[in-house]
Amino acid sequence: MKANELKELGIEELQAKEQELQQELFNLRFQLHTGHLENTARIPQVKKDIARVKTVLTAKQG
Repeated sequence: MKANELKELGIEELQAKEQELQQELFNLRFQLHTGHLENTARIPQVKKDIARVKTVLTAKQG
């Protein structure tokens, strides 16, 4: 996910996207600890996407 794509979204959409990514991160961590995670590189990608969403959301709110 690119920052330019996120800048086009509204505040509500960004908040929903953050919730969606948080849920995905939870699921990935759960799969990691149960031994079912195949793509371990996805965890840092999701963390970076969450940070991007939070950055754009903070910029739009303030």
